[in-house]
Amino acid sequence: MKKVDHPKSKRFKDLEKMVDPKKAYPIEEAIDLAKKTAQVKFDATIEAHFNLSIDPKKSDQQVRHSVILPNGSGQNIRIAVLTGNGEQQKNAKAAGADLVGEADLLEEIKKGKIDFDVLVAAPDTMKLLGPVAKVLGPRGLMPNPKDGTVTNNIAEAVKNLKKGQINYKNDDSGNLHVIIGKASFDQTKLVENFQALLDSISKAKPTGAKGTYIKNISLNSTMGPGIKVAL
Repeated sequence: MKKVDHPKSKRFKDLEKMVDPKKAYPIEEAIDLAKKTAQVKFDATIEAHFNLSIDPKKSDQQVRHSVILPNGSGQNIRIAVLTGNGEQQKNAKAAGADLVGEADLLEEIKKGKIDFDVLVAAPDTMKLLGPVAKVLGPRGLMPNPKDGTVTNNIAEAVKNLKKGQINYKNDDSGNLHVIIGKASFDQTKLVENFQALLDSISKAKPTGAKGTYIKNISLNSTMGPGIKVAL
């Protein structure tokens, strides 16, 4: 099947002219450009993209982890907590969880009512998620111990997520796409968030990964052009 290239808007072409496609920019310059090219009518998100030398088909080369961005992500995320323990439910609500429950929450999920962005689960409830795995899985909402969403310390998990914890996982092409903040953030705060993410990804290198682990990095704002980052 022949690939169809969608025509670029005049606005996007003008933004592209601000970026040298042959240049890899130092992170400070790249973030400055990402902020300048965030020319939409809302507070654009700044996203970092990492191309990794991993084989995503191999289980020992998956990259799935989390990082707390020091300056938050700028997102207002809704957190659901799955636990039947009354004390955990109480602590989860006090920590800022938006939805807390067990049988009632599972019933809502079965109906396809997903009114949350992250699901935190107590370990003893994981066996209950089988019937709703097909609902949660495609949305990337299945809790996982690797990103801290399966834990008995639910209050801490909720607090970390509210503070700006970002969970990331490689896609089928071995790439990571991770939010580092909003265009309205100061450049320094975005640089600090990026550095925290880079450190986390570097430490999450799978033992099976060969060669140069991080092959290239780019940034972009919502609906903005890609900007290569110097490694």
